[in-house]
Order: sequence, then structure tokens, then C-alpha cells
Amino acid sequence: MSLLRVENLSVSFGSNRVVDNVSFRIEAGEKFALVGESGSGKTVSALALMRLLPEAQIRGNQLFDGQKIQLMSENALRQLRGKDIAMIFQEPMTALNPLFTIGNQIAEVLMLHEGLSAREAANRAVELLEKTGIPEPARRALSYPHQLSGGQRQRAMIAMALACKPKLLIADEPTTALDVTIQVQILELLNQLQREEGMAVLMITHDLNLVKSFADRVGVMQDGRLIESADTNRLFGQPREEYTQRLLASHAKRMVEDAIPNAEPLLEAKGVRCSFFIRKGWFRQKEFVAVESLDVSLPRGETLGIVGESGSGKSTLGMALLRLSVAKTQGHIRFNGNNITNMSSNQLRSVRAQMQVVFQDPFASLSPRRTVEQIIAEGLELHKPGLPRHSLRDAVAAGLQEVGLSPALMSRYPHEFSGGQRQRIAIARALVLKPALILLDEPTSSLDVSVQYQVLELLADLQRKHGIAYLFISHDLAVIRAMAHRVIVMKDGLVVESGKTSDVLNSPKEAYTQKLLAAANFTLSEPESAAATVTVAAAAD
Repeated sequence: MSLLRVENLSVSFGSNRVVDNVSFRIEAGEKFALVGESGSGKTVSALALMRLLPEAQIRGNQLFDGQKIQLMSENALRQLRGKDIAMIFQEPMTALNPLFTIGNQIAEVLMLHEGLSAREAANRAVELLEKTGIPEPARRALSYPHQLSGGQRQRAMIAMALACKPKLLIADEPTTALDVTIQVQILELLNQLQREEGMAVLMITHDLNLVKSFADRVGVMQDGRLIESADTNRLFGQPREEYTQRLLASHAKRMVEDAIPNAEPLLEAKGVRCSFFIRKGWFRQKEFVAVESLDVSLPRGETLGIVGESGSGKSTLGMALLRLSVAKTQGHIRFNGNNITNMSSNQLRSVRAQMQVVFQDPFASLSPRRTVEQIIAEGLELHKPGLPRHSLRDAVAAGLQEVGLSPALMSRYPHEFSGGQRQRIAIARALVLKPALILLDEPTSSLDVSVQYQVLELLADLQRKHGIAYLFISHDLAVIRAMAHRVIVMKDGLVVESGKTSDVLNSPKEAYTQKLLAAANFTLSEPESAAATVTVAAAAD
């Protein structure tokens, strides 16, 4: 008998059906992945299984360990959730309570479901943190979520989910937006714990590389329907459906031509150093150096990739080069022939139109209270205050058309668009001023593979058309391989390796670069021991 059987699951919100007659099964100890683009119904299906959608109409049969979930009382469901079925959410910073320590949040689960005393639960919480690989677990148990790194928060979520040794673990995008090395660590940890505990795992993701390395079987969802399900090797080797074939083909390929040799720099920086002062007690401050003295050069029409793990100084460097950093910045920066190092805010205003930024999360960077027309026109109103109203509208319409969106959408608000469309709007906002340089800070990290491919194609096409230079910050080496002419690899505020993209990514000289590439090309092997291992493959162009 299957541990979980889902039969004809349908989920509707009012008259809108978002999951349509989905059926699948998960055996005890099996790793099953649901893949598909955003909006395909993956997460809604998982939440419906746990009856966590009170406003939805749910139909069909869901049997867990022989029991019909839809017939359970609320008390029985509370016992099921967290104890027999646990869930790791996509964004631990929003899933964890900011007012309670990590240890208290894990202990709460143990006290509710296992009946442990507060002292027993606290000790067990420390053991669980240690098991998930968090250093100094006793100290970290006393930390609040904001005091942990992204990888540590995700490990704490895993510790909480595993507290009661569930029979089924639902992992909803558990590695999205994490560095490649942290992704490997989290996946390796899940694989190891799954073996040791013998639990089943339902993985929800759009990361096909992760699925290929982790899952035993895969189900592909599109528009609320499960269109294909098969063993992982069969699905990746012989996908039956056209949509599955398109998903598997949506990987980043080389999209830019070779750079022009000896081109004159648009942006040139020498000896850039960025530091912050951290308060230590009431009267003392400690200097934290985020970027150590380094040099950068970027010609017109080229892309410089900046890669490294979180905390390596990538974003701080990018913002410092555009004079947008709140850090104390030293060194010399020249842009378009002008020394902008010591320019005042008023002097910089005339330069700002030529340097724009596209951020990682367009939903956070686009004002929810302004229409698309107002968002895109804002830069023009600031830098060209005398522009007539009809000219503003024409410029906004042209900007939307250039990024593949209809001008008829300009009266809508950001929440009415998909993630890929919102990122296109953010790009249109940057392009409308016809800049010479755009800083792209992780612009595709949270997008589906097919949408990511479309956005990268758009950026490459715009660069060829307008000769724009890109500072491209990313931890995704496949994206950097596709987009960058040259690359610098950062670690702890220092450049550990730099050069042509093909040279650095095909023949890395430094151990740190080799580690990043290995993590980006990992596969989980089947170990003879209980502990999982990671086998890494050399990067191939």
C-alpha cells in the first residue's frame, strides 16, 4: 500500500480552478518530485493535501497511510501536520517567527507533538541543529532568524520539520536563491536524513538539475494538470510530452558574441574598498571590510560577470561602482570619461540616467501602489522634467514593446503580472532612459527555467541592439556562462580569479573557483554507507 495516494485532486478558488484532477502516489521511503513553472499548481497541491487552504474548495481523495485526509477532524489534522507530514517552506525568513529564537521554535513542535518538557525539548532542539550541520548548535539555538545566514535558516527549518521523525517530508523549493555550494549542502543533507530516517520526500521545484540528482520519480505539472509522470531517468531521457521537452530544453546557452579586443572602458575603477562600521557595545565600533582593494574595467557593449557566494561582496561592489552604496567607499571610479569618485549628489544626478539597476526581486523593487505607466515613466519625469505628457506615454509604450509586453498593459499594477513579466517591467524601467550601463543583481535567480531563458535572451538582444554594458551579479554559473564576456570570482571581499569567461569556467586555476564549478555540476550518488555523498563533474562548455 502506498504511503500517500492522491486521486483526482481538484482545487478551486471561487470559480477559478487552479488544480484539475491530479493523481499520483508516493511509496514509503521514496523521493518524488513535482516540477513545473510558477502557477502550474505544485505548491497549491501540497497545501491542499495538508488542508492548509481554508478558503479553497478541495475535491478528490487523498489517502495517507490508509486514512482519508479529507475526512479527518481538525484535531486529527493538527496531529497529522508536523508529526506524520512535515513541510519545509521556500522562504525560511517568512516561515520562521522573528520574535522567537530558533531553539524555541523547534522545541515548540516537540512539546506539542511529543509531550516533552521544556528542558527536554530545548536539549533535543540543540541535537537536531547539530544533526543538520549548523555550527555551534547550542549558541545558534539562542539566535533569532535574522541572526542566521540563508543556508543556516534553511537548515533550522529542516531541523524543525524532522523533529518528530515524519513519514513524509514536503520540501517546497528548498534551495531557491541559495548559493550553489549551499544548495549542494542542503540537498546532500536531505538525502542523508531521508536515508537515515527512511521517510518519503515530496520535492516541489522548478530546478531540473536538482530533480535529476535527487528524485526517484518525477511528475510534471502544467496549468493545474499533471501531464506526465515517470521514473527520473526515463523522463529526462525520453520525455513524452511537448511541454516536458520544452522545459528540459530551457537551459541557458551561450548568448553573447566574443568581446571586442582592447575596447575603451566605459567603467573603470581602481583600488575600490568598501567597509561598514558595526556597533560593538555603546561606545565602540568595529570596521567590517566588505570589499578589499580591487580593480574593475568594463568596456561598452560588454558584460562583466561577478560571481561568488553570499557575503562575498558582489552586490556591495556593484552598488559602490554606481555610487549607490551606503558603505564607506575608497578608491577611484571613472564612468564615461568622468571621475565620479567624489561627485556630490547634485553632480551625480546628471550621470544617473546613464547607469541603471535591475534588482533580484521585481515584486519588491516595483511600487505596488503605482501603475506600470507610472513606474516606467518615473525616471523620465525626474531626468527630463519638461517632456510633454504624450511623449511620456509614447516612451513608456515603446519601452514595454521592446521587452515584449503590450502597451495596453500600462494601466495595470505589478501584482497583476507573473514573475517573468514583472522582471520585464523592471528592465523596461531601466531601458527607458537609454543607459550606457545596467547593473543586473541576480535578475533571474527566482524565475522558472523557461522564463529565465526568455529574460536572458531579451537582455542579450538589447545589448546587441543598443551596445549596453552589463555588470551581471549572479551565483548561477550557467547564467554567467551564457551572458558574460569576462568574469571575476569573489570571496570574502577579494577577487580570487578573473579573466575571459571561457578561460575561468573551463580551466579554473583557483581552488575556490573549482569548488563553485563542482557545486554547480553536482550529482548525488548512491553511497554504500548511510551517509550521502556528492559526486562532482568538471564543468563542460
